[in-house]
Amino acid sequence: MKHHPRTFVIQLGSLIALYISVTALILLLFGVVDLRHPDEAMGIYAAESARESIRMNIALLVVFFPTFLVLTRLSQKQRRAEADGEYIPIAKWLVYLSLLVAGGALLGDLVALIVQFLNGELTIRFLLKAFIFFAVVGSAFTYFVLDVRGYFRDREKTSLQIGALCLVVVLISLVAGFTYIETPAEVREMRIDERQITDLQDIQWRIEEYYQVRGGFPESIDDLYIGERVPAAPDGRPDYRYVLTSEDTYELCATFAHESRDLGRYPSPVFPAKETNYTWGHGVGEVCFTRVIESRADESV
Repeated sequence: MKHHPRTFVIQLGSLIALYISVTALILLLFGVVDLRHPDEAMGIYAAESARESIRMNIALLVVFFPTFLVLTRLSQKQRRAEADGEYIPIAKWLVYLSLLVAGGALLGDLVALIVQFLNGELTIRFLLKAFIFFAVVGSAFTYFVLDVRGYFRDREKTSLQIGALCLVVVLISLVAGFTYIETPAEVREMRIDERQITDLQDIQWRIEEYYQVRGGFPESIDDLYIGERVPAAPDGRPDYRYVLTSEDTYELCATFAHESRDLGRYPSPVFPAKETNYTWGHGVGEVCFTRVIESRADESV
């Protein structure tokens, strides 16, 4: 039998693409499960973490799953042409060794999944994730073990049907993932909202410093940035507003495109006035945040 180095390289690339695709598919579906069945015990940032995971794994699947299909098809064609459909000996060792290593890593993920369940994750979430894990991993491992043993050597049509089925499953998973995340345009607007909050936080800090040094409030935001760039709202949004409301309170206002998911920052029943100074939950449209000068807030508690 005649072998070429490219046969080994293609088989290696196919395996790498497979493991990345399997991991991405599992984590994508885990993210969908987390958003479909939210658990209040997981904290306020769990949903955003799940959305970020979905975005990342959609990108991985879009790149690596087609790569896996193409390389696997090329590998099978070359093996039929060069080795009567058989894996070259070193490739067989590579497949079994990589299956062992990848299997160990994926079993580690299963352990982490069980630990999450023992730490109080909802039973329905655990059962769905366990089913996803075993279905995806079991299918991938079974296919490659059969392939190494030559099962698909004379069953090219069956191999193509399995590839088509996998493609359908991945496409359905991608569609499910897209239904639980925002569009790129919406994500951009949300990032702008976050940038505006950062600007307002900086303005608040400078107002506090100005008051402590000069014993009074600045006339405008410009007075806080002498010789520096003054924070400005992005194009298409109204400028930030700074309004004095009493001798020790003021408001900072900005216009937002989306409702914030974080309703506040560590609200405290012990220091309510002081903690209110650092909450930035907002709705859509113009929102004004009332702030109390720190020294007055301390006196009030």
